[in-house]
Amino acid sequence: MAFLPQHRPKLSLGPLESEILDIVWNLKVVTVKNVHDQILQDPNRELAYTSVTTVLQRLTRKGWLKCSKKGKAFSWRPLITREQAQALQSYEKLNGFLAISNPDVVASFVDSLDTTSLEQIEAIASRLNAIRRNRKEQK
Repeated sequence: MAFLPQHRPKLSLGPLESEILDIVWNLKVVTVKNVHDQILQDPNRELAYTSVTTVLQRLTRKGWLKCSKKGKAFSWRPLITREQAQALQSYEKLNGFLAISNPDVVASFVDSLDTTSLEQIEAIASRLNAIRRNRKEQK
């Protein structure tokens, strides 16, 4: 289970930022050349080397990556895992939904879900209760 990380990067990402972040997660530590080569494996793709550099720097400023320099070479690594990012994005979406919705709207939405979705919500509620019980027992 991916818990929400303490570190919270800026969640808004463009398509190229998302693609490059996926590459970084897959490779763990990257250089501009690693990312550029990975993207150019698609023969129908064109992307300037400098564009990769710009996006890596932008992802660093947004808090997704950490840049390190060894000699003249720069490398980047993710600051949070893919699973933590998914948990953060889900958390933000759910909070956004709850913030603009009144209880009747939320209840109506949940009532309209199919059986599989309702089973997932029940599983989530069960897991949440277990987490809260464990937290109380540890105090």
